[in-house]
Amino acid sequence: MLALVTGATGFIGANLVETLNQRGWAVRALHRPSSSLKALAGLHYESAIGDVTDPASLGAAMAGVDVVFHVAAVADYWRSDAGKMMRVNVGGTRNVLQAALDAGVRRVVFTSSCASLGRPPFGQALDERAQFNLQPHEFPYGYSKHLAEQVCREFVARGLDVVIVNPAVVFGPRDVNLISSSLIVEAAQRIIPFAPPGGVSVVDVADVCAGHIAAAERGCTGERYILTGENLTYRQLFDIVADVVGRSRPRLVLPAVLFKAVAPAVDFLHRGLGCKLPVSGEQVRFAAETFWFDPSKARHELGLTTRPVAETIARTYAWYVAHGYINVDRRS
Repeated sequence: MLALVTGATGFIGANLVETLNQRGWAVRALHRPSSSLKALAGLHYESAIGDVTDPASLGAAMAGVDVVFHVAAVADYWRSDAGKMMRVNVGGTRNVLQAALDAGVRRVVFTSSCASLGRPPFGQALDERAQFNLQPHEFPYGYSKHLAEQVCREFVARGLDVVIVNPAVVFGPRDVNLISSSLIVEAAQRIIPFAPPGGVSVVDVADVCAGHIAAAERGCTGERYILTGENLTYRQLFDIVADVVGRSRPRLVLPAVLFKAVAPAVDFLHRGLGCKLPVSGEQVRFAAETFWFDPSKARHELGLTTRPVAETIARTYAWYVAHGYINVDRRS
């Protein structure tokens, strides 16, 4: 089997290339001429130079491909403007699906996100039946993934075999751009004194990649599959991270009202004044809520299995230490 992986130089994309290597697939990796190949170090793949926002560059990349894993996206939404996010996440998806349809590709697996499912009621977990229930300006990234899923459904109606997977918050090796795994690096460098009052759904990148391949092999056309492992409060997650990196656990859980009060100021600094901040207003706002999701469908239909979060954090930390992102001899 020959797989084309878009976004192959990113976190999930590079790990997917590794998993495909391990499963005996031939891999073609789509990337721009200027893309850093750091995340792909040590892996086997054929380079295809192209860009999902450039339709003319995609035809040759699709030649002879059995399955396209469309992973490319702007995922670090707090560092990116909404216009770029829409061009890549929505327009790029349309370009990839059109090229796959034109090339007669057998199946496309589209990497969406649990962000496309919207806001769960506090303390409850959403499943694949959920629909995006936020205003576009409240969560542009989630809205872009919601729109991209609508594009997928358009192409399913036109005869293209597309399966959608929805990962939650992903941790693991090869996160060279410090997307979600930045929490581990930051915790290793300094004590995190407090935790937010909300919660998050966490999964290992290796389990996400296994879920992608299972979706290619056993998923149903046009269906969504949530890929996640454990639903944790931030206090539980931060405690696990602190234990793994050898730091003290957070002493406080700050009240939700504080996060709601601070979020508008972060929005103003980020969007109004253009300040470069480590977090966005929506991240601050959502930290007071529980974004939990139910992977039962993927477990039943795809055979999804997931490892404990503590194991995931430990292997992520070990990778960052081994690759020089964390210097255990110079920690403050």
